[in-house]
Amino acid sequence: MRSFSIARRRMVEEQVVARGVTDQRVIDAMLKVPRHKFVEQALEAKAYQDAPLPIGEKQTISQPYMVAVMSEALGLDGSETVLEVGTGSGYQAAVLALLADRVFSLERIPSLARRARKVLDECGYIKVNIRLADGTHGWQDM
Repeated sequence: MRSFSIARRRMVEEQVVARGVTDQRVIDAMLKVPRHKFVEQALEAKAYQDAPLPIGEKQTISQPYMVAVMSEALGLDGSETVLEVGTGSGYQAAVLALLADRVFSLERIPSLARRARKVLDECGYIKVNIRLADGTHGWQDM
């Protein structure tokens, strides 16, 4: 089994911190979430590169820097409930689960929702709730 901890640390140092992300909670979350688990096994070696990667269904996992910037922009203190529209791989939701009290995520593509739920469960991110929906009307009973 390959260890990705060095690649993850390098990703955070070179792609996140070096580009100006300063929120220590976001930095810590990015250091903890195993991005390689959220991509296809054939792409694991590229998981910590400075690029979005395909996740199927013509969708991508966001570039790590973008995940960090979007997370920092929220200014979360840990008490919030967050609504994410577009679960995709589940990676952003996993990062948010370390930053907020609860995460509700909507995904319109069944195969992506199923895979994200599986990976989030395997990694222990139980605070993430996923619903199959297009997000047009939000999460009505959140």
